[in-house]
Amino acid sequence: MTDVDGYIASFDGEPGYLDWAAFGPLSPSVRSEAHADTELLGSGRRSSIDLVADHATRARDLAASVMGVDDSAVVLQPSTTYGLMHALYGVAGGVMMGRGEFPSLTIAASRAVDALASAHVQWVEPVDGFMSPDFVRANLTDDTRAVAVSLVDFRTGYRTDLSALRDVIGDRLLIVDAIQGFGVVEADYSAADVVCSNGYKWLRAGRGTGFAYFSDRALERIRPVLSGFAGTDGDLPLDVVPLPASSARAFTVTAPDALAAARLATALAETAAVGVGVIEAEIAQRAADVMFVADRYDVPVVTPRDPARRAGIVTLAPAPQDAAALAASLANHGLTVTSRSGQVRISAHAGTAADTLRLLGDALAEFSSARVW
Repeated sequence: MTDVDGYIASFDGEPGYLDWAAFGPLSPSVRSEAHADTELLGSGRRSSIDLVADHATRARDLAASVMGVDDSAVVLQPSTTYGLMHALYGVAGGVMMGRGEFPSLTIAASRAVDALASAHVQWVEPVDGFMSPDFVRANLTDDTRAVAVSLVDFRTGYRTDLSALRDVIGDRLLIVDAIQGFGVVEADYSAADVVCSNGYKWLRAGRGTGFAYFSDRALERIRPVLSGFAGTDGDLPLDVVPLPASSARAFTVTAPDALAAARLATALAETAAVGVGVIEAEIAQRAADVMFVADRYDVPVVTPRDPARRAGIVTLAPAPQDAAALAASLANHGLTVTSRSGQVRISAHAGTAADTLRLLGDALAEFSSARVW
């Protein structure tokens, strides 16, 4: 059995799950690690407690390895949103952002402006929802100091070309919400200045497993406004109030959750063992299969067809009068998807098997036969 065969076999859930963009059921190895570490923390032995705490360093190192960046530039966070708030609260000047971005970006940016007034948001609205390099170039102004985007758009599944964006924006800051693509698509993370993600979706690590990368340029230009006692150099700062650390550590508040770090480290090790490129190829084929079935039953797809411009999300856009019927048919056939704003988001993973795709085909066939043309 190859590494990829073992990886695919580890998807041990029941058929019908097509909602990895919302939540990733924990992998067997992550569940086993969580149980073992819980027992260790119940022992009361210092050696056991320290052993579990060491997972934080391993998780940080593995996240840095997957991104191809220095481990000192990566810090663990409770979530993607925490990392984005660290970045957006510390930016000065204009921040370009699409109005349709996930609320982790839009709300954090708006709250930062309300609280500090050091930045302002340059809202943009691409017609198709795609923050493409050409669209960003056309909307840059002299006041734009940063551009904030999702690596993979949560609505449409559009995948951003980080390298192309870097070429377009020059030395402006590039802030990336990577949760919908991290670990399942290869990306040039070094082109970004801030990368925030979480392990609870595609990595199958559960909640609380966030992390963030801050480049040298980010360290120079983003103030660590939300820096806590863990964001200082050296030991616990008693009876003094030291300056924030000069490294990415400045963008932390307190010590990480050791159990969450253990789950993240286990999930990242699984990913690294197989290789992101291998996982990406498997997911690309599953996404293509979903599109094939949708095309067969004339259900419109808004996700880009080019594999280089998509990841695991395939979004269906039925006619407004058909949206409820489509969602009902999928649910009736035992499929778990996300239905929102008249669209249906289907997200398959590398381990999504043929039996789930057959259920999808049956659901779309029933929907199509009942549709009034």
